[in-house]
Amino acid sequence: MDKVKYRFNAPRLAPRRTKLEIPGWAGPREPRANGSHEQVWHCVPFSEGAQYGIELFYPYDNELHVSTRDGKLELEGDWGPAPESGVQWPPFRNFGDGFYTYQLLLDLKVEKGMAIRTEPHPRFYVDRTDTVPVAVPALIRNWWPMVFFCVFKSPAEGRTHIFRPGEPFAQIIVIPEEAKFELEPMSEEEAAERELQSRRIHANRPALSAGTEWTSSTDTVFDGTYRHLHRAAKDKARQG
Repeated sequence: MDKVKYRFNAPRLAPRRTKLEIPGWAGPREPRANGSHEQVWHCVPFSEGAQYGIELFYPYDNELHVSTRDGKLELEGDWGPAPESGVQWPPFRNFGDGFYTYQLLLDLKVEKGMAIRTEPHPRFYVDRTDTVPVAVPALIRNWWPMVFFCVFKSPAEGRTHIFRPGEPFAQIIVIPEEAKFELEPMSEEEAAERELQSRRIHANRPALSAGTEWTSSTDTVFDGTYRHLHRAAKDKARQG
């Protein structure tokens, strides 16, 4: 099993594997049943994608409000005196008004050949208030011993992003440091095989989804075809 090791110089900044918060940012605990409203955790691809990385939590006791007014970025928070460690204080800085930075003081060490990539926390994609910070994607190689800062996109004019104590504000995923792949069209044989697989799933969908169909409160029909095939594929992989 690959290891991701960490050290940090700020209180309560310990990272953890990203979790779906239900109830919470991922939605209420509604069943997959007729009349329920669709929730992001009902979707297996989203749930797996959301839990793929490492989530980072805002470690300070004060809220930070980040706003754009008349084209200028404003950072509002009661920070108090700077700590004795001599770190940048406040830890947030304007970065050309279109962005701002956070001196994270977190070091993540990944295996050789791997890197870490920052990205928005999954709750950004389900937020309806437009207040979740937007972390800018960045690839950090494993030879870099300290993630000194994380960059965020500034909110739109008149909008405010809010960092609240204990809330996740960004996610980190671990990926190969080089994208060693090439794009090429499938051969006729490969394309025919994929098409045959697709048609078989379509033809057997009633059996694959038996007992799992439901209609949401917005009249969208769902079933468990992907979920059942996903479970079967994982069982097959475990058995070698």
